[in-house]
Amino acid sequence: MTIWSVIGAGVAGLAVASELTARGAKVQVFDPKGPPGPHGCSWWAGGMLAPWCEYENAEEPVLRLGQEAIAWWADRTAVSRCGTLVVANARDVPDLRRFARRTEAFCEADRERIAELEPDLHGFSKGLYFGQEAHLDPRQALHDLYHYLEGQGVVFHHKLAPAQLENAIDCRGLQARDALPDLRGVKGEMLVVRCPDVTLNRPVRLLHPRMPLYIVPRGDGIYMLGATMIESEDSNRITARSMLELLSAAYALNPVFGEAEVLEIGVDLRPAFPDNMPRIRRLGRTIYANGLYRHGYLLAPALAQGVADLVLENKHSEMVDEDRA
Repeated sequence: MTIWSVIGAGVAGLAVASELTARGAKVQVFDPKGPPGPHGCSWWAGGMLAPWCEYENAEEPVLRLGQEAIAWWADRTAVSRCGTLVVANARDVPDLRRFARRTEAFCEADRERIAELEPDLHGFSKGLYFGQEAHLDPRQALHDLYHYLEGQGVVFHHKLAPAQLENAIDCRGLQARDALPDLRGVKGEMLVVRCPDVTLNRPVRLLHPRMPLYIVPRGDGIYMLGATMIESEDSNRITARSMLELLSAAYALNPVFGEAEVLEIGVDLRPAFPDNMPRIRRLGRTIYANGLYRHGYLLAPALAQGVADLVLENKHSEMVDEDRA
């Protein structure tokens, strides 16, 4: 029986391994850094399954394929289907109107509706409510995929041996630039804070001319604040400007965030191709699945399904890079 060797245990690799395993394939996973943790880009994601909001500045496949991700994840981990609320300060209402023109599947929210959805938001009279969107806890999702695979008998290896890499599927993210020179890194910076005196029920996006902020509830008064999108290869530390703007934006949502306890500071480099869309590319005897950009959890299911279609049925999804495959 063919054994598929998935390299990388981030969201891309675990999703690919999960999809292959669910279809009856024999899989082993290689990652020298071990189980999911802070070393991986996927650890620091927002976990928003928000295809309609993302469509504001993304390509059409993000909207179409992203809608299918909600059900895929709901079969594998806990998914909260509370929608997304987008708000703007009074001076930035033109940005809210522009956001509305570029997307769909929302209801306009006035001051009363915003207060009904999120009583702890103050000072916002206009917003957009995307009721079909969802979110998950990225760390829990990674652990759930990992434990599912372990339960299915998938073996995880922490040392790469070339002789073991038959039928390799490379999901290493930015580390795969040794074979994919058109990959680039896009820096993301985010904070994890504890603020038990504020209760938010769903992801909230605050539109801002310099840096749109999202804040995602993690439960027990813990929130993820993110995230910058900087064309930079420096993943060592957050900038002072980014931290100030993230905290200032949270303060604008509710001044009580000024008393929040900063639990974690995260910096990562997201792998992206020039058009910011993922690719499945066959080079020699290796298949590369990469380039999720800022859409890791939103597009990982479609990437995984595309890989499984290719290796098990020789079907080419739209993510297969035909020019190089």
